[in-house]
Amino acid sequence: MSRISLFNSPLLLGFEQFEQAIDRVSKSAEGYPPYNVEQLSENRLRITLALAGFAAEDLDIQTEDRQLVIRGKQTDDKDRVYLHRGIAARQFHRSFVLADGIEVIGANLDKGLLHIDLERQTSEPKIRSIAISTAAVKDKRKER
Repeated sequence: MSRISLFNSPLLLGFEQFEQAIDRVSKSAEGYPPYNVEQLSENRLRITLALAGFAAEDLDIQTEDRQLVIRGKQTDDKDRVYLHRGIAARQFHRSFVLADGIEVIGANLDKGLLHIDLERQTSEPKIRSIAISTAAVKDKRKER
């Protein structure tokens, strides 16, 4: 059975990447770790993840194909003997799709909260004229 997509319309040329982004977002709907997204200013955002028990060396932050990917991995201390274990050493993988023009400008781990700051790069709108060729111009190019 084939999948029907809104992005198959001939009016939406080149928007396949948005469909892929929507698929990625829907697949990464896990619940751990919890996070907030905060708007700091018109062009700045902050993602805050609650990562109690994680040290900076347990974390890896990368951008991959317009995605912000945060991975965490804790290791068990084999020397400890637990009478009750309610806090497990765990791994996680959390990703966020980044829009064009969004750049990661820094990350900070403080009191169990990982703050990742993002900034929207501003640019002036570009206006470009497109030259129109005619059959006569194309024929002259072939002769050369």
